Amino acid sequence: MRCVPRWVLVSSGCAPVLLIAGWAGAARFEGSSYDPVTQTISTLGSYGAAGFWVMTAGFLALGVCHLLTAWGLRAAATAGRVALGGGGLAALVLVALPAPDSGGSLRHGAVVVVGFTLLALWPVLAANGGTAAPWALRMAPSLLVTALMAAGGVWFLIEMRRHGDAGVAERVVTTFQSLWPFVVAASCLRHARRRS
Repeated sequence: MRCVPRWVLVSSGCAPVLLIAGWAGAARFEGSSYDPVTQTISTLGSYGAAGFWVMTAGFLALGVCHLLTAWGLRAAATAGRVALGGGGLAALVLVALPAPDSGGSLRHGAVVVVGFTLLALWPVLAANGGTAAPWALRMAPSLLVTALMAAGGVWFLIEMRRHGDAGVAERVVTTFQSLWPFVVAASCLRHARRRS
């Protein structure tokens, strides 16, 4: 089992914090015109939004955190690291392709779908070994996490279709997706400490 540097805890731990800070800060600039229960995070990063620059910084930070974590998380299988890095790249591309201020965007939506899919699949793709592997890199927990992320994605799509609580669903899923790399990194470091 390859070692994981301690700085991966920082890069992976900053991802959910900076993402949440991005959408919370951007929402403050929007004021009461923005409803976080029904409106998506992309609305905050759209052209013309008052908090555009805050959400843009949040997406940039999230992308960089995922890329750094994918690079340093050497205990994970390569396919999982590539998927996590791809999710980070998708966050960076969202900065270049923000949602329009009204209506939808096929390009923006496609990047969101690709990013979500990569981040939902990376746990199962990162699984690396049986009971000798760190807990978060074992197949059973990885399959469960991927299934939960997929279920969260279905929940989000249902809420979008019925014009319901899409903002809540998106925030739950993206928080979970941005937090899982930290869980994996902590699991790897704890595993290495126990073995030494």
